[in-house]
Amino acid sequence: MSPISKFICETHAKVHAKRERRKEARPGELLAAALELFVEKGFAATKSEEVARRAGVSKGTLFLYFASKEELFKAVIRENIAGRFPEWNAEFDAYTGSTADLLRYTMTIWWQRLGATKAGGITKLMMSEASNFPEVAAYYQKEVIEPGHALVRRILQRGIDRGEFRSIDLKYGVYSVLAPMIFLLTWEHSLGACAGCDETLDPEKYLAAQVETILHGLCKSDTPPPPEHKKDR
Repeated sequence: MSPISKFICETHAKVHAKRERRKEARPGELLAAALELFVEKGFAATKSEEVARRAGVSKGTLFLYFASKEELFKAVIRENIAGRFPEWNAEFDAYTGSTADLLRYTMTIWWQRLGATKAGGITKLMMSEASNFPEVAAYYQKEVIEPGHALVRRILQRGIDRGEFRSIDLKYGVYSVLAPMIFLLTWEHSLGACAGCDETLDPEKYLAAQVETILHGLCKSDTPPPPEHKKDR
């Protein structure tokens, strides 16, 4: 092979390899662009062509990877939240400390890994638009809400089984843990995002205060329990 032919072959190979790498990167670039736009504008207001434009591809290219805007949004949820539950459950299984420390760790690390990121806006988005897009809402319910509840339930059950927590109604105990987390996400992506808002909220201090209230309640330890309600005779 002549030097010129060799150069041409090598150049073609490099171009082909570059194209293949670009092709492999496109789904991730589309998901990143979609996440930004969905959080910024909402699901209904985001157009498929806007996502493609921000990712630097054509609208046709977007639909080669995702059949519809709904499927694109499901992929965003899967990439940023739903797909991480195996990792989070494995982390739970490996934890050896007290359950109180596990709950503190869970709420803190949730904020650092998810809540403080762009993906934290997905929760508020779902709360505001779920009723208009039942298919997406059903997907979010199955892939995020249900496994999220199950993980929190496992934490609380661990504390009860080890004698560290008192026995509680786990169905509503789960909401006691999730409520301050959901409030924080809602705040951060609504009033907390307004430049003129006078109220400041330090997320990690807020979560630390909430978890201690969950763990210890508001009553002093020597406060007697409330009397039981007597049945009508």
